[in-house]
Amino acid sequence: MPYFDTASAAPLHPVARQALLAALDEGWADPARLYREGRRARLLLDAAREAAAEAVGCRPDELVFTSSGTTAVHAGIAGALSGRRRVGRHLALSAVEHSSVLHSAAAHEAAGGSFTEVPVERSGAVDPAAYAGALRADTALACLQSANHEVGTEQPVAEVAALCAEAGVPLLVDAAQSLGWGPVAGRWSLLTASAHKWGGPAGVGLLAVRKGVRFAPQGPAGERESGRAPGFENLPAIVAAAASLRAVREEAAAEAVRLRAMVGRIRSVVAERVGDVEVVGDPERRLPHLVTFSCLYVDGETLLHELDRHGFSVSSGSSCTSSTLEPSHVLKAMGVLSEGNVRVSLPMGTAEADVDRFLDVLPGLVAEVRERLGAPVSAPPSPAPVASLVVDALGRRCPIPVIELAKVIGEVPVGATVTVLADDEAARLDIPAWCEMREQEYVGEEPADRGSAYVVRRLS
Repeated sequence: MPYFDTASAAPLHPVARQALLAALDEGWADPARLYREGRRARLLLDAAREAAAEAVGCRPDELVFTSSGTTAVHAGIAGALSGRRRVGRHLALSAVEHSSVLHSAAAHEAAGGSFTEVPVERSGAVDPAAYAGALRADTALACLQSANHEVGTEQPVAEVAALCAEAGVPLLVDAAQSLGWGPVAGRWSLLTASAHKWGGPAGVGLLAVRKGVRFAPQGPAGERESGRAPGFENLPAIVAAAASLRAVREEAAAEAVRLRAMVGRIRSVVAERVGDVEVVGDPERRLPHLVTFSCLYVDGETLLHELDRHGFSVSSGSSCTSSTLEPSHVLKAMGVLSEGNVRVSLPMGTAEADVDRFLDVLPGLVAEVRERLGAPVSAPPSPAPVASLVVDALGRRCPIPVIELAKVIGEVPVGATVTVLADDEAARLDIPAWCEMREQEYVGEEPADRGSAYVVRRLS
């Protein structure tokens, strides 16, 4: 059964499994103790730290192990903000950061600080000049991911890091998605990552803080991991994480070429075989193993269930697959279609035959889901002499508001409008995206008694 969701969690690498089992026998003792078993555990911990630091590109004494990537992000942001509190309490970050960064920003604001979200281009990347414009005299910290978790777009970290250094602002880089593929370029100040993203065991994160960066760990003080990650180290998992990081790095160059070709094929074939689809993310500056696309008139949850039924494990940022019924903040920030969103992230070793079968199965499944939802499949009827129409889609979830719009757009003459009443958050993103795909004019959003009124003018 092909597993295509390595961006969420990669399968445990064979080297990680071997290292974990060996460390369970050799690394169970307290590495802080001076007796024989403790010294043996300390040697394992020091070796793991050196291996991880080499992969990150920092000194071993600049790197600590945490209980997760999210913990590393929270600790890194809180410590850097506290260490530079005399400078100010402003935080800069991109609008497409991982939720752990956004949650830290929200907590910082609730405690009296402030933050600025830098918008991204439609590709999902920030403009370095726009990022520089968000830096202020009171900016204590800047955050920018190395590559996006949902669409794979690589960020201009080196350029932004140089601008941050010029402004005297430390830059924290979330490298969770990219570290397995290579070190992060540029003069970053702090870096975080998560072992289960590259095939290590879950429950191990990395936090690197460069020498010279003001940093004040928050919370009760601890004696371990330089006081930055309190609690007893999960030494077997740490050893396995470092071993697997070294192993995947050795395979990364060859696998990147192979998987990039497969992803390139998915990008082109999906666009050819699946009508009304938007492949999102930068086509060139992207992770080698990840591709995301959105299918118009499709219920994302149903599509994911159908793919699972046919043996494919994929993920989605569509609102109809989430408990909040809101589209992904990443897709929203990019301004792209969110309904029917599918994220495919290939693990190392993926067979071409599995990708071929996925591309054979997908078009038929999309067509089946559209048929069930009553999506339009033929050319619109000749327009009737109607000045405007109002479509009531209140209480109906994605992709129904867009489907109802598509059904009636042909009933008004060119120049007339269709107003869609909807209270589904995804409509705010998907109706403008539909207009761009269909070359119609999105007039804008107007207040309504319930929900919102989205006005579309027919151009053709």
